[in-house]
Amino acid sequence: MITVHLRYEIDPEKLDDFTEYGRAWIRLVDKLGGTHHGYFLPSEGDSDEAFALFTFPSLAEYEIYRSASKTDPECQEAFEFARATGCIRRYERRFLSPVFS
Repeated sequence: MITVHLRYEIDPEKLDDFTEYGRAWIRLVDKLGGTHHGYFLPSEGDSDEAFALFTFPSLAEYEIYRSASKTDPECQEAFEFARATGCIRRYERRFLSPVFS
């Protein structure tokens, strides 16, 4: 199992746009075989930092998702929405191995 941790630097003036973007990707990750654990938006503290977590059964299945997202029309629409609105300034992706009890 692999969990993807995304750290976003967002435009705090475009939080509504980023929220819309996040809601779209929660559904899209689930549609393409992952389990999305949600987006985490600024509340207190830094106003330009958000996070997301989602899990795939394996790194290989994550790679299948990545490949599919490049041709899926809904994914392309979500990517274009982020570009058009400028709600995301940059992001970092990390791969983690979860530990459960």
